[in-house]
This record gives sequence, structure tokens and C-alpha cells, in this order.
Amino acid sequence: MNYSRKVAFHTLGCKLNYSETSAIARTLTDNGFLKVEYSEPADFYVINTCSVTENADKETKRIVKNALRTNPDAKVIIIGCYAQLKPQEIAAIPGVSMVLGANEKFKLHEHLYKLEEQEAPLVISGEIDDVQFYSDAYSFGERTRAFLKVQDGCDYFCTFCTIPLARGASRSNPIGKTAEVAAEVAKTGVKEIVLTGVNIGDYGKTPDGVRHTDEHFIDLIKKLDADIEVPRFRISSIEPNLLSDEIIDFVAGSAKFMPHFHIPLQSGSDRILKLMRRKYLTSLYAERIAHIKQVMPHCCIGVDVIVGFPAETDEDFLETYNFLKNLDISYLHVFTYSERANTRALKIEGFVPMEIRKERNKMLRILSEKKKHEFYLQYEQTTRSALWEAENDNGLMYGFTDNYIKVSTPFNEDLINNIQTVQLKNVSSQGVMECSIPESVTI
Repeated sequence: MNYSRKVAFHTLGCKLNYSETSAIARTLTDNGFLKVEYSEPADFYVINTCSVTENADKETKRIVKNALRTNPDAKVIIIGCYAQLKPQEIAAIPGVSMVLGANEKFKLHEHLYKLEEQEAPLVISGEIDDVQFYSDAYSFGERTRAFLKVQDGCDYFCTFCTIPLARGASRSNPIGKTAEVAAEVAKTGVKEIVLTGVNIGDYGKTPDGVRHTDEHFIDLIKKLDADIEVPRFRISSIEPNLLSDEIIDFVAGSAKFMPHFHIPLQSGSDRILKLMRRKYLTSLYAERIAHIKQVMPHCCIGVDVIVGFPAETDEDFLETYNFLKNLDISYLHVFTYSERANTRALKIEGFVPMEIRKERNKMLRILSEKKKHEFYLQYEQTTRSALWEAENDNGLMYGFTDNYIKVSTPFNEDLINNIQTVQLKNVSSQGVMECSIPESVTI
């Protein structure tokens, strides 16, 4: 096989997927492949899939078709969560050449040669219980921040979720190794590292389920804060039962860890939380929010919530709506429940019609816009630090403040990947905070 062939990548889903796609791409380029944009002609198209929602499955099929329109002779390889959960279903998609499960996706460069004479789709998968390794990953190059994978897998088995089936048990590298990778990322010149994983608050377990010498997430962030030369760290989604007061207080006192948490709620009804097999009730969640706002009044707080879960009545939804309305949070990520094979939720009686699920989704998205607008308004006519990104959008560039307010200013190439003190002026009709850079600030 000619290893100067072109390969293109497309990623669906979470920040963790983006970090892993980037790591796999680097392995291929190190082995002589030329990485190109997905819209360009390539010999191989690699799709890293998600399977959190039914739409992600449908999106995979659409992306396969798009790739083959660009190059009908290309080989299409599917990896990721969907590939682990439904390998034979994916292999039946017209145009798919190879499907790699969780055990094999990081060995993509070793498998591509098998496609030289292969005509039928090649499926190389296995049982998720056989995954007994942890693979480092990070993404950089596309933006001014990097996503650093610090943990994989999950031991929780919430009734709506397929992630444990797709990614296996919770596992990570020891702190020393994780810090080494973080230092490698810092050398790329990025100004912000986002810590990501499936359940990062459960950091510290070996691939066989044993804890690394009593290492926990708080120990990791203390190590990164002390030793890694990067101006900003940001914590991605963390479970409320694992977000301890110690973690909150440490972030509040850190110059590097940004005042921003994303904390899944999923439902504001304790009855539904129990059916979901979540590991907390709304009282604990409210306590976490209150403590964050006590020590960091300026902190941005994002929330995941699911609507239309089986047995969710109008009363349950209104309980969720009012709980969120009264919480001092900044924005919502709203998900419409979709049935997933091999999940316990399928056995729960009380089907919620799709039109009702969509209406509830709409109500919470409107609430999210209101929450975000109210949060932004608090900071009009104040100053904060912002990290600027590279995109030139019709003469404007964008960035994010320390507390995750999206800001805009006229495009200036010299600002790219710089952290500047900015004057926040007013919220635009597009929901972005317009700002200016004080004359006293040098670029």
C-alpha cells in the first residue's frame, strides 16, 4: 500500500471524540498519510461516531454518502461509540469499508492495509469488557484551546445511557503520566486546556478497576495547576455527586482554572432521577450550585437536562422547569430522550409521545436563552479577560472570557490566541457580548 495516500476525518459528538480523532490522525500522519479536509478528495474517510442520540446514527449515514460523492472510490472507515454498539448495522450501510470497535480504533494505521484487496465490509470489533487499556488523546490546531482526555469509560449505568456499553469501565492514566501529556499539549502554544472524559470526576482508576494509589480528580487538578505552564484550564462536564466542595474551593482560589462548571442534572424531578438511576437528588444539586455561587459569584454554570424520559409526566416536567428557573445557572444543554437498545429505560412504562418531548425541549431551550441573556447582562460595562480565536467571521472575531461569556470585536490578526483584558459593552442581537480592548492594553 502507498502510505502517501490522503485521509480525511469527521467527528460526531463530544469533546472526548474530538480529542481521540486528533490523536488517531497524528498516528496516521506519523505513518506517512496526508491529512486533508473532509470536503476534499481523499483515499480514506474516517468517521468517528457518537451514539448518544438517534440523530447521531442518522447523521453517520448522511456523512458516508457525502464522502462517496466527493470520491466514489474512497474507503470509508467507521469508528467510535456507534461502531462499538452496532458494528453489523454499520457494515450494512452502502459504501462502508471497515468498522473498528473500541479495542481497535487506536490501531487504525495497522488495519488500513487490510483494505487493499478487501471487497466486503471488514468488521474488527469485540466485547467491551475486553477493553483493558487506556489511550491518551488530545486535540489542538483547529482552535486556540486544546481538549485533553484525562479519563475514559463509566461505571454508572444510568438507565438511559449506552456509554458504558460503548466505552467500557472507568479508567485513566496515573497523575504523573497525565501531567506529562498535559505538558506536551502546553508546548503546542495553546492558551487553554479543557479537561475532558466520560466521567472525569471518577478520575484515578486503572483499566482493571483498581484506583491509582488513592489518586482522585482533586489531586490531578492540583498537579496540573502547579506544574503545567499554560494560562488556562477549564473543566468539562462533571457529575454533581463527584463535584466536591474541595474541588469548587480549589477552582475558586486558582489563577489557572477558569470559573466555569458544566454539571449534568438530567431531571429536576427526584422521582425521575431515581428512575434514571442517577446518584444524587435535586437537594444535593442545589447545594452544589449554591456553594459555587457563594465562593464564585461570577462563575458560569451549564446544565445538561433530558426531556421526555419514560414516565415523565407533565407534573415531573414542570417540576424540572421550575427547579431550573429558580437556580442561579447560566445556560442549558437540552436533550430529547431517545430510546437506545440494551438500556434499562426501555423497560420503564410510560411512553412520552414525540410531539410532547419536542414541546418540552422547546420550553427549556427558551428558558436557556433567558438564563444566558440574564447572565450576560450582569457583566455589561465591566472588564474581564478573554482568549481570542482565529476565525474571521465577516470582519468579526470571537473569544471567551474566563467565565465563558462569548465576546466579539473587529477582526485583528494580532489578537489570535492572545488573552486580553477587554471592556464588555453590550449583548448583541445575536446573543454575543460586544467588547473593546482598552488602549492601555498592549497586544
